[in-house]
Amino acid sequence: MKGHPERTLVLVKPDGVQRHLVGRVLARFEEKGLRIAGLKMTWVTRALAETHYGAHKAKPFFPSLLKFVTSGPTVAIVLEGIKAIEIARKMMGATFGSKAEPGTIRGDFGISNSFNLVHGSDSPEAARREIELFFEPEEIHSYTFGDEDWIYDPEGES
Repeated sequence: MKGHPERTLVLVKPDGVQRHLVGRVLARFEEKGLRIAGLKMTWVTRALAETHYGAHKAKPFFPSLLKFVTSGPTVAIVLEGIKAIEIARKMMGATFGSKAEPGTIRGDFGISNSFNLVHGSDSPEAARREIELFFEPEEIHSYTFGDEDWIYDPEGES
């Protein structure tokens, strides 16, 4: 891969798991050209949810958010690629499914403002912090695809 790849955390939340969308979500990221560097199913504990969503602690929706994200299994994914954070967030769409554009994950599969299917890191700092919450270092793998020359621009400016 030319350029500087970055990593991001994506979560397929309990509603996405319950609605059988894990494979379709993963396929979209893979088809775009992002690599899966880490993948596992987990049941988010209340303590992990409080840490992960700590920035929202004072907001009125915080208790219902905790209840939602701890209600069933979640699939945690580390994606890797050039501009992985920006690309993944664009692919997810606006936070509320009712406002997300068609062609995005939330726009194609979501209507709810509460159940929004996926989470994605919003910055390199958040990605590092969030990945460390969900993955041990040995659970993340770097490798290359044989077709990367066809995914990224030759100058590395993808």
